[in-house]
Amino acid sequence: MKVKKQRIIFGYIFLELLILCIANLLILFWSIKNGVTYGLDPVVFKKTALLLNFVYLSSWILTVFINSAQDVYFKTRLSTRARILGVGCFILIGLSVTAIFLSGINISFIEMAIQTIALFYVLNLVTIELVQKSFSQSKKYYNFGAKMLVLGAGEKGKEVLDFVTQNKHLGYDVVGFLDDDYPGSNGINLLGRMNDLSRVLDTKPVDEIVIALPFEKKEEIQTAIHIADNRGIRVNLVPEFPPEFEHNYKAYSIGSMPVYQLKQIPLDHFHNFMLKKGFDILFALAVLTFLSPVFLVIAILIKMGSKGPVFYKPLRKGQAGGTFVCYKFRTMTDSDDAVAGTRSTVINDPRITKIGKYLRKFDLDELPQFFNVLKGDMSVVGPRPHRLNLNDDFREVVNEYMVRHYVKPGLTGWAQVNGWRGPTETELQKRERVNHDLWYIHHWSLLTDIKIIFLTVFSKKTRQNAF
Repeated sequence: MKVKKQRIIFGYIFLELLILCIANLLILFWSIKNGVTYGLDPVVFKKTALLLNFVYLSSWILTVFINSAQDVYFKTRLSTRARILGVGCFILIGLSVTAIFLSGINISFIEMAIQTIALFYVLNLVTIELVQKSFSQSKKYYNFGAKMLVLGAGEKGKEVLDFVTQNKHLGYDVVGFLDDDYPGSNGINLLGRMNDLSRVLDTKPVDEIVIALPFEKKEEIQTAIHIADNRGIRVNLVPEFPPEFEHNYKAYSIGSMPVYQLKQIPLDHFHNFMLKKGFDILFALAVLTFLSPVFLVIAILIKMGSKGPVFYKPLRKGQAGGTFVCYKFRTMTDSDDAVAGTRSTVINDPRITKIGKYLRKFDLDELPQFFNVLKGDMSVVGPRPHRLNLNDDFREVVNEYMVRHYVKPGLTGWAQVNGWRGPTETELQKRERVNHDLWYIHHWSLLTDIKIIFLTVFSKKTRQNAF
C-alpha cells in the first residue's frame, strides 16, 4: 500500500496546489474589480499579486514537509481534516508573511495573502470532500489503491473488512481471506486455508497482506511473513500487542485497530519519497536535454554498424514485483529474447557489435533508461533490474532478495559502484550484489544517491566486469 498510497497523496497535493492558484486568482480579480489595489498602479498591482503565487507555492511545499499534513487526505471525518488543514494553513500564513517581508513586496499584501489562504482553506475542504465521495463510488479508483489479502477471518479480520467497506475512498480492496478454522459466512470471501497462501499469491494480485491471527499462532504468522518476504509483499500485523518478530516496524491504525507494518525503510516516509521523486525527474530531464545530440549520434552509429532496431526493449522486474519494458541501446547483432531471454553476456561475446563494445564499456547503452525514469518505471539510483528468470534463481540463494522490489530499480546502484556488476554465476556474486542492494534500501538518503551518481561516472570499480 505504501507505493500506491504515495501516488494518491501526490495526486491530492497537486490538486491542492491548483486550488491555491485558483484562490489567488479569485482574490486578485475581486480586488481589481472592487478597486482594492493598495494605492498601486493596476498594472504594478497585477504583477506583484501574481508573484505571490510563487510565494504561496514555495510556502505550501515547505508546509507539506513541516506539518506532515498528508494524512489529512485519508481522514474520514470532515472535522478531523478541517483541524489538520487549519494547522497547515496557519503555518502557510506565517511562511507567506515572512516571505513578503523578506522579498520587499508591499506589506499591504499581507491582507491579501490572508484572504487567499482563507479562501484556499474553504475550497480545499469542499473539493477534497467531493473528490473522496466521487472516488468512493468509482471502481476505477481501486486501480490506485491496494489489493489486500487478510489472514484470519475472526473478529480482527472482520474489523478490517468493515473498515475497508466503510472507507471506500481510501482505495483498499480486500481480495479475500485465508483461515484454518472459519467456516465461511457473513460476506467474507474465504479463499482457502493458511497453507494455501503461496497458491493464492501466485494466482491473485496482492499488494499487501494483513495478518489478523491470534498471537498464539506464532508459527503460522512466521511462515506467512517468510512467504510474503519471498515475494516482496509488504506485511501488516493486527495483533493485540506489538510484535516480537522484529524491531523494524511502524505503528499506525486501521479504524480503531492498531496495525504494525513490518520492514520499514526510509523511502516509506512521504518526504523522502517526494525528495527522491523530484530529484529523479529533474535529473532525468537535464540528462535527456543536454545529451540529446549524443543520443542521435549513437542511434546513427548503431544503424550504420548492423541491421536491426536502435533500441533493445527487454522486460524487467520492477517495484512491487511488476514488470516493465526497459529501454536500452541495442549492442548485439543477436539480442536475447525480450521476454523469455536467459542468455547472459560473457567476455568477448561474439554477439556484441563493434559500437556495442564501447557503449557497454562506458554504460552508454543504459542512457535510454532515463525515459523509464520519466515514465515512473525506474529511478536514477536503485537496485539494477534483473531479467525475469533471474528472480527465482536469486530468491533461492539469498534471503530477503525480494525486499529489492520495495523500491524502484535504478540505472545505477550501490552494488554496481562497489564492483558487483556483471556475472552472477557464483553464490558469492549473488549474495554480495543483493546485500549491497539491501544496504542501500535500508540506508537511503539523497546524499547517498548523489554519491552513487558521482562514483558511477568517476570510479574505476564501476567499470569492473563491464563487457
